[in-house]
Amino acid sequence: MTTYIRRAAALCALLFVALLANATRIQVFQASSYDDNAANRRPSIARWGQPRGDIVVGGRAVTGSRDTGEQLRYERTYEDGPLYAPVTGFASQKYGATLLEDVEDRVLAGTEPTLSLLPAWNDMARTHTPGGRIVTTVHPAAQLAAYRALGSRRGAVAALEPATGRVLALVSTPSYDPGELAGNGRSATAAWKRLSGDASRPMLNRAIRQTYPPGSTFKVVTAAAALDAGLVRDVDAPTRSPDPYTLPGTSTALSNEVDGCEDASLRYAFEWSCNTVFARLGVRVGQHRMADTAHGLGFDHTELRIPLPVAPSSFATGTGMDRAQLALSSIGQFDTRATPLQMAMVTAAVANGGSVRAPYLVERATNASGGTVSVTVPRPPHQAMTPVTAARLRELMTGVVAEGTGGRAAVEGATVGGKTGTAQHGVGNSGTPYAWFISWARARDAAAPAVAVAVVVENADADRGEISGGGDAAPVARAVMEAVLGS
Repeated sequence: MTTYIRRAAALCALLFVALLANATRIQVFQASSYDDNAANRRPSIARWGQPRGDIVVGGRAVTGSRDTGEQLRYERTYEDGPLYAPVTGFASQKYGATLLEDVEDRVLAGTEPTLSLLPAWNDMARTHTPGGRIVTTVHPAAQLAAYRALGSRRGAVAALEPATGRVLALVSTPSYDPGELAGNGRSATAAWKRLSGDASRPMLNRAIRQTYPPGSTFKVVTAAAALDAGLVRDVDAPTRSPDPYTLPGTSTALSNEVDGCEDASLRYAFEWSCNTVFARLGVRVGQHRMADTAHGLGFDHTELRIPLPVAPSSFATGTGMDRAQLALSSIGQFDTRATPLQMAMVTAAVANGGSVRAPYLVERATNASGGTVSVTVPRPPHQAMTPVTAARLRELMTGVVAEGTGGRAAVEGATVGGKTGTAQHGVGNSGTPYAWFISWARARDAAAPAVAVAVVVENADADRGEISGGGDAAPVARAVMEAVLGS
């Protein structure tokens, strides 16, 4: 009898060891595969089982969480949703997350290890740390001014602090309310179908994810390259430019929208945006120098993050580009493309003595108690042009507002520099030109400019030509600059 008991006990011990081994295999070695299984709802239940951390603008949370009492308990809410949608994005129980809700998800969801003193214990106990907060660099008054000034038009605004690279405004219109997508019910499904099918693409962040031909605003880059190369030493001297200008190697004549461009000085050509002068300058500078200057200002950078991923802006640098294409590229046409953020970087570099600061949108991350867990450290600046060239460009840009096409950007009590632009598009350039305006502003009693702005309006109402940028986009830039300087 004792033999049978010993055998039974040994079998039970063996089965117990096998049970422990199998439990260890499942709970330790295969845990991630079960966690990631699409049929496993526990991660989603846990994810939405506590309030999500907030995104903060100007000291005020623009997001929140609502207790629904359902299995996915807490649903995301948004204050002034359409205003801040290009910054926050959405966090949806059904459709995932975008923009800051996506790239800062670990902090907001409380899964970032630095939020907890004992992250290993949280993993073992399957407990959750309260979500942290993301504090942004956005200037509330500038954001609101840009949003209101664009109104119902399709377009975008990006505003930077030149000395630091802090993003002060990031606006894209038309916008949408992220709260409509937060839940997982029929209303969220209907909102997704409506927004996804909308021809105006309200969920597209035009400020950082859409590239446009920059038109004549790119002439700032061409002027910088020509000044740095020493091709222009006196901005008031004649440039020996014909009007019209026959593109090299072709019979195509490039003309201007204004008179007085034949043999015009760089100052006049800049203030009144003579295509012929800048197309010829770009050819004289040469493809490699033009490409170097554009690259130094941020063009053709494929990994720019603020921390939101930014679509790369491009200058036509292919080896097959001929001189005619270079001429068109030098006035912001052909294959030259730029985001509004990129053109804000260009004008910020001019305002900052030729030094480019990498833009950033997040100031710091904190835990739920307000303790700082990470801070954005600005990257070292890059000198894209000489300080002398930057000073000359500030002088020329000031002339655009005081004497040229950018008069509607003038701000009382401040020095403002700007550059208008229109960009042709569509088959045979049949579409209404995009209206551009880039600018910087310095208070009269300040040592340096406080803000650099880029505005693009897709459906501008003005006539074709440079006046479109001055008429449609310049007032939007003025509203943003007044908001920043007024604070």
